[in-house]
Amino acid sequence: MNKEMANVDINRLRINSTDAIRKNIIKKSANKAKDIGSTDFDKVLNSFMQKDGVKFSKHATKRLLERNIRLNEKNLENLNKAIENAEAKGIKDALILMNNVAFIANVQNKTIITTVESESLKDSVFTNIDGAVIV
Repeated sequence: MNKEMANVDINRLRINSTDAIRKNIIKKSANKAKDIGSTDFDKVLNSFMQKDGVKFSKHATKRLLERNIRLNEKNLENLNKAIENAEAKGIKDALILMNNVAFIANVQNKTIITTVESESLKDSVFTNIDGAVIV
């Protein structure tokens, strides 16, 4: 071991990796959101990452960006309530319809798997769901 390494205080090098990763994701997502014209995407992403609230899979997040689907705090509250209602009825995989947008959710994990906007809903067939919630 060289002298420089011996003098390094390992406790000073430790960081909370979760916070560091989270900040990096938010920073990168905010930059990407600016490219597509969203002004508050970092706030929404921050809300997505709440431990007790609804989460979005990587695929669903990509679809939100690609399809320019914007969610606000009220939408997130409604999605949380929809998942709670589905869970109370024993639904495992739900179709949630809200504001002309369809969300497919894994209820147990409280995770949105994908999203489809109203223009693409016509003639759509949803499989592998065992219930639907209309908000």
